[in-house]
Amino acid sequence: MEDQDRSTGLPADLEETAEYPLPPPSGVAVVGPTLPGTERILTPEALDFVAGIHRRFDLHRQALLGRRIDRQIELDRGVEPGFLEETASVRGAAWVVVGAPADLLDRRVEITGPVERKMMINALNSGARVFMADFEDALSPTWANVIEGQLNLQDAVRRSLAFTTPEGRDYALNDKTATLVVRPRGWHLSEANVLVDGEPISASLFDFGLYFFHNAEELIRRGSGPYFYLPKLESHLEARLWNDVFVEAQLARGIEIGTIRATVLIETILAAFEMDEILYELRDHAAGLNAGRWDYLFSIIKRFRSSSALELPDRGQVTMTVPFMRAYAQLLVRTCHRRGAHAIGGMAAFIPSRRDKEVNKRALEKVADDKERESGDGFDGTWVAHPDLVPVATAIFDSVLGTEPHQKLRPFEELEVSPEQLLDFTVPGGTVSEAGIRTNISVALAYLDSWLRGNGAAAINNLMEDAATAEISRSQLWLWRTRGVRLEDGRTFGAKLYETIRDEELEALGGRGSGRLGEAADLMDDLVLGEDFPEFLTLLAYPLLDAPESLNR
Repeated sequence: MEDQDRSTGLPADLEETAEYPLPPPSGVAVVGPTLPGTERILTPEALDFVAGIHRRFDLHRQALLGRRIDRQIELDRGVEPGFLEETASVRGAAWVVVGAPADLLDRRVEITGPVERKMMINALNSGARVFMADFEDALSPTWANVIEGQLNLQDAVRRSLAFTTPEGRDYALNDKTATLVVRPRGWHLSEANVLVDGEPISASLFDFGLYFFHNAEELIRRGSGPYFYLPKLESHLEARLWNDVFVEAQLARGIEIGTIRATVLIETILAAFEMDEILYELRDHAAGLNAGRWDYLFSIIKRFRSSSALELPDRGQVTMTVPFMRAYAQLLVRTCHRRGAHAIGGMAAFIPSRRDKEVNKRALEKVADDKERESGDGFDGTWVAHPDLVPVATAIFDSVLGTEPHQKLRPFEELEVSPEQLLDFTVPGGTVSEAGIRTNISVALAYLDSWLRGNGAAAINNLMEDAATAEISRSQLWLWRTRGVRLEDGRTFGAKLYETIRDEELEALGGRGSGRLGEAADLMDDLVLGEDFPEFLTLLAYPLLDAPESLNR
C-alpha cells in the first residue's frame, strides 16, 4: 500500500472518479470501479440522498465514536458502568414502543445471511418468518459485494431475484417468502469507495440510505416496509442518532414517520445497561432487541481488558447458561416485554452434515436445548444460520407459542437484574485449554482467509461463522497472552506458545501459500501479539482487501 493517497486511503492510481452514465452530484465522488448494474444503484438522485444524510449527521456520528473512546478511558481507570442516573425517569415511566406491523408480528424463527444472491433466495424460501440480509458481520465488504448486495435487495423486493448455477440449476423465489430485514454496517465503519466533500461516506448511512431510497416506496406498496437491524450500538445516544436519521429520511422521501422499523442488537456490554433507553429513543420505530452472544463476549473483553478481575475460559464453556450471560438474556426479555417489543434470541450456527449422522445428532441436540431454553425464558423468536434448522427451531417455538405470534402477554415472574450480576464475569469451573487455544487460532485463521477472499459467511467445522467469531477468538487470545494465563495442564500461555500453535494450525489449513492464509496469519499476529487492542479487527483488515475496497479512516 505504498502509493496510497493519504486523504482517501486509496491507491493513487484509483483516486479519480470512475465514469458513470450520469455524473454524480456536486461534492460526491465515486472512486470504486463501475460494475455491472451500478447505474441502477448509484444514480445521481440516490447519491444526492445518501450524501445529504451523511452531511447532516456525520459530525454527530464522529462525536459519538469519540464518546466511545472517552468511555474506554473511564473503564480503564476502574469506573464501572451501571444503570444511568440521568435516565432513571425513562426506566421508571410507563411507556411502550409502536405496535408491530403485520409482517413483523410473528418472528418465531429468523434466518440470517449475507446479501449474496443464491443464499438470499434459499433464506427467503426457507420457511423462516424473517430473513436478515446482512451487510455487516456476514459480508466481506468488497466493493463488488456491497454493490451486488444492493442490486440483490432491489430484485428481492420486486420478487425478480433469480439465479442459475453454471450447471444450469435455477433458483427463484417462492410465492411465500420471509419478511426482509436489512442490517447495515456499524457506526464505526466508512465506505471509502464513495467520497462526500473529499471524505469517505459513513458505511452505515450508505447501506441504509441506498436500500431505503430505492426500496421504501415499493415495500410499502407491497404491504411491507423498510425494516432494519442495527448493530454494535453502545448507548442510547447512538440509538437517538439512528432515530434522527430515520425521521430525516422519511421526511425527505415523503413517507409517514414510523414506517421504518428497527431491531437493535444488544451485543455490547455498555448497551446492556441502556436497553430501556435504547427502546425509548427509537420508540416510534422500534421493533425489538436481539441477544448477540459472541459480539457481547467480545465487547466484554474489549471494554474490561484493563480489569484484573476479567478471566474468561475457553469460549465453548461460556454458554448462555453461565450466570452473567443468563442475567443479560433475562434482562433483555423482561425489558422488551415491559415495553411491548419483541425479544429475539441468539444464533444457532450449526450446518447439518450430509454425511455424518452422528455429528448431526449431537449438534441438533444442542440446538434444541438452546431453543428450548430461549422459548422457555420468554423469547419471541430466535436466529438460525441454515435453512435445515428452520423446521427444528420452528417446532420448538410452536410448542410454546401455539397460534400466538409472540409471548409479550405471557405472565412471567418479576425479575430484577443488578449491575453486579451483569459485571460478574465468573464462569464456575472454567478453564483455558490447549484445545480451546487451537480452536480459536484455527477458526480465526480460516475465517480471515475467507474474508480476505471476499466471503464473509464461512462454513468452518460444520458452523456458519462470521466476523463475530473471529473477534471473540482473537480477543480471547490477546487477553490470555497479556495475562500469561495458566492452562489446565499447568503451562503458561505466552507469545512463544501462541506462535508454535499458530504455525501448526496454519500448516493444517494448507500453509501460508494457500489462499490468503499468509496475510491472515500476519493479521492475527498483529491482533494477538500487539500491546494495543484494536477496536475492531476490520479496522486492520479492510486495507488488505483487493483495492479499491471499503477502507476505514
